[in-house]
Amino acid sequence: MSCFSSDLNFCPECGNVLPLPGIQDTVTCPRCSFSIPVREFSAQEIKSTVIFNPLEQSSLAVEDEEDSELKGPVIDRRCSRCNKEGMVYHTRQMRSADEGQTVFFTCIHCRYQEKEDS
Repeated sequence: MSCFSSDLNFCPECGNVLPLPGIQDTVTCPRCSFSIPVREFSAQEIKSTVIFNPLEQSSLAVEDEEDSELKGPVIDRRCSRCNKEGMVYHTRQMRSADEGQTVFFTCIHCRYQEKEDS
């Protein structure tokens, strides 16, 4: 008896996403080994859509650096250019998920930017 009632994209036993049908006669769930015949997928249409965000809403929209206000927490870190105390920071996951975040620091006095891989 199936635990889940769903469409053919999901395993009816464990709910895992099923792989796309290939050249074999059955589609097998990689999690619980449930098998379903490929003929069950006949006439099923698979569609995908990519929607791009407008540039104005993107976090990558470039601001005028002279008019933009520095945002983020201010920490006690000395700027390597002007040697004054006080930098704001933000973090991004730039490398693979099993590695640390990259921390970007910006001096509140001279706007010099540094990065540190943690």
